[in-house]
Amino acid sequence: MRKARIVLVDDDEGSRVAMATGLRRVGHEVSEFDGGEPALERLADDEAIDALITDVRMPGMDGYELLRAVRANRPDLPVLLVTAFGDIDGAVRALKEGANDYLTKPVNLAELRHRVDQLLERQELSTEKRRLEERIERLVGAPGLVARSAAMATVLERVRVAAPAPSTVLIVGESGTGKELIANAIHQQSPRAARRFVALNCGAIPGEILEAELFGHERGAFTGAHQRRVGHIESADGGTLFLDEISELSADLQVKLLRVLEQRTVTRVGGNEEIPVDFRLVAATNRELEAEVESGRFRRDLYFRLRVVVIELAPLRERIEDIAPLVGLFVERFNRDLDRRIEAVDPALLAALQARRWPGNVRELRNVVENMVLFARGPRLTLDDLPPEGGRLGPAGSGAAPGDWQPRTVAELEREAIERTLAFTEGHRARAAQLLGIGLRTLQRKLKEYGIAAPGSG
Repeated sequence: MRKARIVLVDDDEGSRVAMATGLRRVGHEVSEFDGGEPALERLADDEAIDALITDVRMPGMDGYELLRAVRANRPDLPVLLVTAFGDIDGAVRALKEGANDYLTKPVNLAELRHRVDQLLERQELSTEKRRLEERIERLVGAPGLVARSAAMATVLERVRVAAPAPSTVLIVGESGTGKELIANAIHQQSPRAARRFVALNCGAIPGEILEAELFGHERGAFTGAHQRRVGHIESADGGTLFLDEISELSADLQVKLLRVLEQRTVTRVGGNEEIPVDFRLVAATNRELEAEVESGRFRRDLYFRLRVVVIELAPLRERIEDIAPLVGLFVERFNRDLDRRIEAVDPALLAALQARRWPGNVRELRNVVENMVLFARGPRLTLDDLPPEGGRLGPAGSGAAPGDWQPRTVAELEREAIERTLAFTEGHRARAAQLLGIGLRTLQRKLKEYGIAAPGSG
């Protein structure tokens, strides 16, 4: 754990010195104050302070007043409040006032050091998450990518490195995993961001029309060609061309695309003029292109032209850490788009969503959340809001193999949601309660009810 600069406030000199000594022994730099006012001045003057530890009951500005003043100017600063032994109401108030954690007197120094380490680690994670979210927003210009899982964090790092380069990119992954979002992210971070991002789904257009869509056509090139039309390749000049499901290209179109990539010119259907084009190609497929090459359905030379940089998107079932933030993202979006007021998601519902295999990946999850928000019975989404086709968690509803799934009670789903959330917050109960959309006392009651021992304490 990194060493931190800590402001420690306590009017009891003996208690203050003991805590400061215990923290200094493990390398932390501690500034001691016997009152809230001088501590607040120090915090205002020194933005490099990493954490605040303050007693609650002090003459003049007490701990709660100090906390409120700090939150007004430094809302992200980790704060640990020290309360009297057995003062449960004080502890609850501390968390409501915005403290990250609390300890009771007399303070156990080993526990103090442990809590400080937890606060600093959570702060580092929060800072990295915020940086990642800012990077995502820069990448796509709008919310849409979530990367709490290691798999998606790796994807975004590859995007960051590859985007400024001119290299061709091949994105592979199941349908609905967000390949076009990644392609757009690459474009937005590239030197071509000011020019067009042109997308074409090769599997959604019949072959006889696809050629004209790609290459354009001259007037009279075929029946119905009443005027000249610029194709997608030409439209992407100076920008990025995204060809989704590129494995669906016919053998003839594969040859023509390869020629464009090699010569950097395009000839419209029915024309003879070779038109120079300068574009970056990003392609995507939900198939194993190597298998397509071996079977003869995809040209080997085109395959090697495409796979300069390969980005693999994991299916949603392999990154369940992303499901909760995705649900939150979609609820926020559909509240706005559908004029709804959903305020929370029930833990049992979240656990049920995390238990699904999601054969349609993020796209399927998005559709299910949209349905739930639209038809919700109240301000809190529950299992009752699952659409009929989304409520089956077994083979019929999820694509799971027979025998992979066993029915579970709502209590079992709720217990799993609580355990997962506590693991994510590393035992910080107040934060877990906030994420679960329930009160701290409710969470404590359910921990006792289910016999759950949270890692650490909070």
